[in-house]
Amino acid sequence: MNARERWYNTYHYKSVDRVPDYEFGYWDETYDVWHKQGLPEYIDDEAKANEFFGFDYKEEAPINVDLCPHFEYTVLEETETHLIIRDVDGVRCEVKKDGTSSIPHFLEFPIKSRQDWNEFKKRLDPSSPARYPSNWEELKQKWANRDYPLGIHFGSLFGRLRDWMGLENIAVMMYDDPVLIEDMMEHLTELSLSVMEKALNEVQFDFASGWEDMAYNHGPMISPAMIKKYMVPRYKRITDVLHKHGIDVIYVDCDGDINEMVPLFLEGGINCMFPIEVNSGTDPVELRRRYGKDILLLGGVNKIELGKGKREIENEIKRIAPVVEEGGYIPHVDHRCPPTVSYENYLYYLELKRKAFCS
Repeated sequence: MNARERWYNTYHYKSVDRVPDYEFGYWDETYDVWHKQGLPEYIDDEAKANEFFGFDYKEEAPINVDLCPHFEYTVLEETETHLIIRDVDGVRCEVKKDGTSSIPHFLEFPIKSRQDWNEFKKRLDPSSPARYPSNWEELKQKWANRDYPLGIHFGSLFGRLRDWMGLENIAVMMYDDPVLIEDMMEHLTELSLSVMEKALNEVQFDFASGWEDMAYNHGPMISPAMIKKYMVPRYKRITDVLHKHGIDVIYVDCDGDINEMVPLFLEGGINCMFPIEVNSGTDPVELRRRYGKDILLLGGVNKIELGKGKREIENEIKRIAPVVEEGGYIPHVDHRCPPTVSYENYLYYLELKRKAFCS
């Protein structure tokens, strides 16, 4: 059974020779810590790590449903420890000079008004030729006989707007100017559908993915009522098109506590939850209990437990085992692996996960 068949069978509750073996990546600082603990020095990015650890391969088509072009990354000011930059989203922010991972200190966002949006959305023109790679025809030939799963990315409705506006600004605007919010989300929906059309007509995809990151550890950033009003109908339009092209594994990357959002995602046609952050209150065991086989799962291995010790790792694998065995679930660490998980513990986790599910 090849990787593509294994992916399909897992997510359609059919028999498999083993569960697909994927992981979600690592914090930048994790590589530095692990180098001191035995990881070869040349392993310094996710692609190299995936090959080194021997994970299964999957791919997403490199089409662009985001800014096109991005803003030019510019250093505006510099101190001994920090940089004031304008990033590729047009956001002015303060970041650490040493490059360590942290949330930037946001200073100014590019969209503050309707006038700003009218100028900004020129970078969201679906007709831009740069939305497809120059080697598209070569990629189509490569994918025609692939033995691994291939996905298509449909973008974001709230998450990217929050990036471009700031959470406070978009939250206030949902009350002060709901018509503008409708216009923004409608534009992003049409952008997604327009850009994807060519790819969907020319390539058979195995899954589709989106990105939102619109929840904290106590629930969504906006009310479920707003999600239902602004987003669910637009998700449904996108997923209806995906379904027409045979894509029935559809996930959105959303961290945090998504429990109140799950029924809304399902209503909008998004059936796979990812990355299922356990420490934030989202649990793959509980999701399967609530929604049965209507829900698919990706992630959900508690990174906090992996950082504690071998007994906790063993208990975590045992905890999720019944759900994995039911099907419809590909387990991996529930976000990028932090440096608080030692290299030794991570190797032990991979050994146990593979012995239990992936061999």
